[in-house]
Amino acid sequence: MTVEIMPGCEPFSVAGGPNGVLVLHGFTGNPTSVRALAELAQKAGHSVELPRLPGHGTTLEDMMGTTWTDWSNAAMLAYDDLASRCERVVVVGLSMGGALGAWVAEQRAVAGCVFINPLVKPPVQEIEDGLAQLIEAGLETIDSIGSDIKKEGVAELSYPGTPLRCAQSLFSALHDVEVNLVKITAPILLISSREDHVVTSDNGDALIQKVSGPIERIWLENSFHVATMDNDRELVESSTMAFVDRVLA
Repeated sequence: MTVEIMPGCEPFSVAGGPNGVLVLHGFTGNPTSVRALAELAQKAGHSVELPRLPGHGTTLEDMMGTTWTDWSNAAMLAYDDLASRCERVVVVGLSMGGALGAWVAEQRAVAGCVFINPLVKPPVQEIEDGLAQLIEAGLETIDSIGSDIKKEGVAELSYPGTPLRCAQSLFSALHDVEVNLVKITAPILLISSREDHVVTSDNGDALIQKVSGPIERIWLENSFHVATMDNDRELVESSTMAFVDRVLA
């Protein structure tokens, strides 16, 4: 059965110059939240891949049939496609897109990474245990985590709920992602919001403490989690593109 994609949530793919940029969106989100970054990379002359992760940008019910394996496979396929036709590739990820970007960078020789409010470590054990109990009790979804945006009048096109089994799959995978951060040797730009109601800032701290390559952190003072659509959007975009230009120069 083919599931209809929500308007604007289509993947973005451009065959451009000799270098590539892979852009990855977040959990229960879709390409709309990071499309502007992909378009800027295109305008800069780069080849670009922004995949719509399986189960995203369609329906909540569609996502409930997917797991980390589906999302990570899609991210790796997109990276390998770019790498097969590009000299160097930078990975850009928002939220879970950061986890996926880290997972790719742990296994591939990426040129650089931009992590925007990334999720790279599992929650405390009590949260994982509580999640398991909710699932055992028959609960399938909880309230949405999407559209954590400070700017008035701006909303993310995300799902109205959070699928618990999908979250459980994500949290389980993050144990390996965090352990293997040391394998990342590429330069990193870390962009963190001071106030984030979805991902705690200690995820960024974990990156700083554990990766093996150089890392620079920029703090956002006027944005929540979906910083790519928030008050600091211009800073996110300019900083990202400056970093991309530098590591691909």
